[in-house]
Amino acid sequence: MFEHLLSPIKIRGLELKNRIILPAMGTRMASEKGEITDRLIAYHAARAKGGCGLNIVEVTAVHRPSSPAHFVWICEDSLIEGHKKLTDAIHENGGKAGIQLWQGGLAVSMDPSAQILLPSDMNLGQYTIPGITLEQIKEIVFCYGQAARRAVEAGYDCIEFHLAHNYLPHSFLSGGLNHRTDEYGGSFENRCRFPLEVIDAIRNNIPEDMPLFIRIDAHDDFLEKGLTIEEVIDFCNIAKEHGVDVLDVSRGNILTAATIYEVPPIDVPQGFNIENASRIRKETNMLTIGVGRINHEDFAEKLLAEDKVDMVVMGRAQLADPELVNKLKEGRTQDIIHCIGCDQGCYDGFTDVVNREFITCMRNPNIGHEAEHTFTKTENPKHVWIVGGGVGGMEAAKVLKELGHEPEIFEASDHLGGQFIIAGKAPGKKEMEDATIEMAKQTERICKIHLNTKVTPEMIEEKKPDHVIIATGALPIALRLDGEDQIHHVQANDVLMGKEKLSGYIAIIGGGLVGLEAADYLATQGCKVTVLEMKDKIGADLGSLRQIAVMMKMNQLKVELKPSSKVNSLSKEGVVLESGQTIPCEHVVYAVGSKSVDNSELCSMMDKLSIPYQIIGDAKAARRALNAIEEGYYAAMEV
Repeated sequence: MFEHLLSPIKIRGLELKNRIILPAMGTRMASEKGEITDRLIAYHAARAKGGCGLNIVEVTAVHRPSSPAHFVWICEDSLIEGHKKLTDAIHENGGKAGIQLWQGGLAVSMDPSAQILLPSDMNLGQYTIPGITLEQIKEIVFCYGQAARRAVEAGYDCIEFHLAHNYLPHSFLSGGLNHRTDEYGGSFENRCRFPLEVIDAIRNNIPEDMPLFIRIDAHDDFLEKGLTIEEVIDFCNIAKEHGVDVLDVSRGNILTAATIYEVPPIDVPQGFNIENASRIRKETNMLTIGVGRINHEDFAEKLLAEDKVDMVVMGRAQLADPELVNKLKEGRTQDIIHCIGCDQGCYDGFTDVVNREFITCMRNPNIGHEAEHTFTKTENPKHVWIVGGGVGGMEAAKVLKELGHEPEIFEASDHLGGQFIIAGKAPGKKEMEDATIEMAKQTERICKIHLNTKVTPEMIEEKKPDHVIIATGALPIALRLDGEDQIHHVQANDVLMGKEKLSGYIAIIGGGLVGLEAADYLATQGCKVTVLEMKDKIGADLGSLRQIAVMMKMNQLKVELKPSSKVNSLSKEGVVLESGQTIPCEHVVYAVGSKSVDNSELCSMMDKLSIPYQIIGDAKAARRALNAIEEGYYAAMEV
């Protein structure tokens, strides 16, 4: 099995043991001044130990004035020692180490103290950011060369030059971003000049047998006069002559909606960029890496078997499961924890600098804690009842079992998975349903499960478990509106589960995630849908990339979105707003949020018996699946 994925490949003097690559994903695990931390070392060591063929260390800043805090830096010689510790850890765990050299252009603006460098002037309304000078161009090229020298001294096995995603080199290459009139702008030849000078500087500072990769966009999306795939192919052929060995073909820029292609959410099809990569590979005859929602081993193997690409990026797949490659080698595919493209922990976690120190993963809360959470078996095993079999409860069961406890799940319904099963019923989100079913099967193999069983205070009093984790979730809020008897009205969850079949004109009250999923479901079936939201923004509970994707889908389906629309009542004609306007419809769908299940009687009994307990997930407060799984993880760790 997986003979293509697990086969070795040689690139100059580097031999990789398999074709699976951990890309340079930002983690914010570096120190404020860009130093390698023990946390980052443990994170990479875990994935090298898990069998990954090549770890590429994340977006590493080469130029001190434009280096954002908590990104990895390699802009000073004093940082070499920390990088050497990181490469040693990757090597000691059987892996190979690459580093991605990066100058972030406009993207460094997330740190107000970092210098923004752009190829040409950019007007931002109140002020204009001036374009980079010729002297600064020479300075940046020199910095790339010195960064490459430091990378060699630090023990890296290969280098990747980031030439995509609106960062400075891509901005020079793209006619949609580079508006210079000197020798670095205008013609395609001139726009190639800066990135080629960088490639030469890197190549001149590394050994002949060290491979040089470039990450490059296949073309520019939603960008007037942006790069075409033909221009990219032409550039790559020139870059080959300058010593580039491998093309890491991506998509996306941060100025337009194309940012969704950088960390593509579940709404974007798996492998959406592979045909582009395959064409570029064919027309350049260069080793090529496939990138873009390759999160399942069967799909990855198929891409290599069909000779589409030479290697595959499985980045978020290895966030979700750092043991992915080992499980493939050992034939334990049933134990793999799959990424579902939710973006809740990786992208949203990276950009949420207020609430999160570093990234996480909905499916793996252990990210960033690889060294401190070692799952040593307890010497005092406990019989733990988990009340509720949603994703939070199942995560708690898994961790408890790893720690040596005896978990037992009690689920009131006839299936495990809770709200996540419902989420997976929306169009394009079957991966969520599949992941929940997969998680349920994994849970069934490790602990006793009681379906159709509601835990009562009497059961607690009779059996007296050692510990209880309450994960009973939440139920949809039931609206009470005047005129409900005049028109058919249902809950969004019943629509998504197929319990209610609707047609014609539909008004959905509530423009959050569930309301939009119901809108997608109904509009896909041909209904005419209007979404009403009392707040001034629809989809406010979605992460930024999912919000872009979902709004694009609503536009394609011609769903009418009406924010700032507070509902007053219902009538036989439709929904009456406080403004007096009536929204005509034949059916009304409620999607106004959820309320935690009342567990006060259970809690009172456990207090009476002095049985320790925790409340997690939506049972504590209705939020995202990321919160439920994270709280299930930590509740189990604290038993």
